[in-house]
Amino acid sequence: MESTARSGVGRRTFVKGAVGLGAAALAAPPIIKARGEEPFKIGFIDPLTGVYSALAQSEVDGAKLAVDYINKNGGILGRQVQLLVEDSANDVGTGVQKAQKLINRDQVQAICGDVNSGIAYAITQVTNEHKVFQIVPGGHTDPITGKDCKWNVFRVCNTTSMDANAVSKDLIQKFGKRWYFITPDYAYGQTLQAAFIENLKKAGGEYQADLLPLNATDFSASLIKAKAYKANVLLNNMGGLSQIDCMKQFVQFGMDKEMALGGALYELESMLQVPSQALTGWWTYEWWWNQPQADAGAKALNDAVVKTYNRPAASARNWFGWVAIHSIKIAADKAKSTDAIKMARALEGEKLPDEVKCQQGDVYFRAGDHELMANIFVGTPHPAKAGANPADLVTVQDVVPGDQAALPVAETGCHFTWPTA
Repeated sequence: MESTARSGVGRRTFVKGAVGLGAAALAAPPIIKARGEEPFKIGFIDPLTGVYSALAQSEVDGAKLAVDYINKNGGILGRQVQLLVEDSANDVGTGVQKAQKLINRDQVQAICGDVNSGIAYAITQVTNEHKVFQIVPGGHTDPITGKDCKWNVFRVCNTTSMDANAVSKDLIQKFGKRWYFITPDYAYGQTLQAAFIENLKKAGGEYQADLLPLNATDFSASLIKAKAYKANVLLNNMGGLSQIDCMKQFVQFGMDKEMALGGALYELESMLQVPSQALTGWWTYEWWWNQPQADAGAKALNDAVVKTYNRPAASARNWFGWVAIHSIKIAADKAKSTDAIKMARALEGEKLPDEVKCQQGDVYFRAGDHELMANIFVGTPHPAKAGANPADLVTVQDVVPGDQAALPVAETGCHFTWPTA
């Protein structure tokens, strides 16, 4: 039985390597004559303009590879997948409007989004109201799968607590307990900083912090404060272009000789654009293309990104988009339905297949909060060696299973309220 919440209706053949993977989503046929010809529509909302544009584009690119792969292998429920991409422009109101458009006008079966945690959170309100299945590929703030979790929402990326828990001990032991935070003042930054502070306080440490606009470009005042504070570690929690600007100014101030860098989400897209002196410290990586244990799925995804998009390597954001689209297929195929309730029930606790998880060990959506439990790679950045792949920028020092870094479900505050129909 299809969902009644809207007026619309809603082999495993693993190809090692990049052969057959392409970037284009297939368009719907101009005239639909039978149910089997109707496309399975997925909306994908991300900030394709603004400070997070590079991260967003990588997620979309990974999603397009997944759509092409799925369509070449029979689609979803026998229907070809159509990806409808919308730009949230890093604005909550715009993101909400795009979600409403995708649901009410385009009649999508599922929605993915957003890189910006505040937008992702706002979109969950819309999809929950309309009973539409949603995957959050890369918005990290804890409440999405915590105190404000929803039965219809699943998340691929880590919570901010998971990232902080995976690396805090190393930062304290290797560099010291006196930290300075430069943090974006919105949902993601606030919850990430809070998680780091909790770990630091447990170790008897101290800190100072600056909360800045997420699109900040001048970090001189904050860096001067960090220098005067004589911090052991600067935690640069900014993202995208703002993180890059902060890193460049950190090096220009000569602070790379005075304190360590560290934290969460030093992403490949950013690392490829910073001075070599800023490639240092200890950080978490939510997926890495060159893993300590060779993995055929990781190699296939990496080869596909390199071939299709002419990039030096696949990023975690590519993987987020890849997993998000495949997870929708897994949910619908297992449920044998586009009904969001049935899809959500089907995906709970589901382990991802090798060609989707792209890493060793079990990777699964935890039933209690719909958070993906995947490996967290803790590593030390460094400049690429002469003649090496320019994306060979990290030595992975530790691999932390997601369910070891995550809070127990009982401590997340997540309690689902399921609809009756």
